[in-house]
Amino acid sequence: MGGLDMCVKELVCRHGRVEAVADVDLEIAAGERVALTGTNGSGKTTLLRAVLGLHPQARGSILVGGRGTGSAADWAWRRRACAWIPQKPAAGRFPMLGSELLASGTAPREAHEAADRLGVGALTERPLHTLSGGQLQRMYLARAVGCVAAGAGVLLADEPTAALDFDGQEEAADALTSLPVTLVVVTHDRAMARRCDRVLEMAAGRLREVR
Repeated sequence: MGGLDMCVKELVCRHGRVEAVADVDLEIAAGERVALTGTNGSGKTTLLRAVLGLHPQARGSILVGGRGTGSAADWAWRRRACAWIPQKPAAGRFPMLGSELLASGTAPREAHEAADRLGVGALTERPLHTLSGGQLQRMYLARAVGCVAAGAGVLLADEPTAALDFDGQEEAADALTSLPVTLVVVTHDRAMARRCDRVLEMAAGRLREVR
């Protein structure tokens, strides 16, 4: 099993005066699959965004593959090392095509191949805003699969099966958990959580292990 280890120490994230992530410690082994559960607003998405460097009001230590983010080169490496599936994929206000979304990752050819396997390969020349929620979710999943093929060692996925029907949820869960990568997935999908090695619950910005 591939993947990179991840170590979070004393992470605090705020939205203004509100503490969304409260002094979180988390260690994940290389190749481990971890599900983050909890109610909306509990801090799950903020935690993932902090790992990616997308949350400005964050302090603490986040190491991926033993490497921090002390320089611009470190940040550039982090963004290559971590693939990302957002919770509510953006279709954009301009006519971006599916093929352009796939090309925005680090391995367009592999992303196109994944799109074929996920049943959206024939939709790549359509504007994203014309796709259904499930089709758009599969397109973002295909891009992430391409990033893993190009060497990303961590996949952070935020509700990757939420817009899919039951069969699509099973298919996406299978695809995600079969990748040679460290997986951290925010999910309310019990089937997705069952496929993970550990399940953590987040409440009021704090983590506890439930399995």
